[in-house]
Amino acid sequence: MFNQTEIAPLTAARKKDSLGCLSNQLHKDIELEAGDFTFYRKCRRQEKTSEVATPASDRGVLIGVSLSAGHRRRIISGNRSAMHEFDKDSVYIRNFEEDYRADLHGAFDFVLVEFSRAFITNTGYERSGSHMTGFSAQPGGKDPIFGHLAQVLALALDRESQASPLFIEQLGVTIGTHLVDHYGGAPAQSVKPGRRLSSLHETRAKDMLLAKTQDNVSLEEIASACNLSRSYFIRAFRETTNRTPHQWLLEQRIERSRHLLRSSDASLSEIAIACGFSDQSHFTRTFTQLVGTPPGSWRRLARS
Repeated sequence: MFNQTEIAPLTAARKKDSLGCLSNQLHKDIELEAGDFTFYRKCRRQEKTSEVATPASDRGVLIGVSLSAGHRRRIISGNRSAMHEFDKDSVYIRNFEEDYRADLHGAFDFVLVEFSRAFITNTGYERSGSHMTGFSAQPGGKDPIFGHLAQVLALALDRESQASPLFIEQLGVTIGTHLVDHYGGAPAQSVKPGRRLSSLHETRAKDMLLAKTQDNVSLEEIASACNLSRSYFIRAFRETTNRTPHQWLLEQRIERSRHLLRSSDASLSEIAIACGFSDQSHFTRTFTQLVGTPPGSWRRLARS
């Protein structure tokens, strides 16, 4: 489902990446594609100045969130330009329908999410019942919610082997919904609260979640089976179960692991794989977080 590439800065074959950055200046260059979303981590440690320039296209919309302070960016529009300071949690929005030029000054560390035009259009209608008229955000303005989500996304991107596609997909929907609600040209006040899954859709969604392995869970596939959009499905699932799909699935896996710990002599690594975790370390960390004690200790107490 995901396609991730990480490029070493000294051996990057391409001169510029898909966002117009010079790849050979990047300390970190991560791109992860997931349907309507493309996730990026762009980090440069050197105090350099470089230019970014991309022509107009139909790619969609990009939101960038700064993970650190000290970056400056001169954004050029026609014959006018303006310098913007970026602190931690500072944000900028880039519409790919427009030409983009900017001079990047100093080091930076950004998490970015690119949304397809279809996702933005569908989410706008779903949230407000009207067409999106664009986005309004001063480059460099701070948004603590985006800042928090960016920190979580950065950790997920940095831990490729442990990243849950389901969790990352949910992050994309959450970031996109906040983008539309707070920076979009259409109001979100008309969203109707209290939407729940029907019993049929709840059962279907749970069965599909349990049937999937860690590597091929797709919210898009489950939402489509319920004849719902992905963002509507996530909110309706949470309204119905008081859990996100990812939280609910983790709890089910932990419950199954408790049964195996109590009733079988399987090793922790065998139980981890049987319950859908990537490895024993992932299983132990998740079990400890949700149960409050490591699985080995829990097994000894359960059998005593």
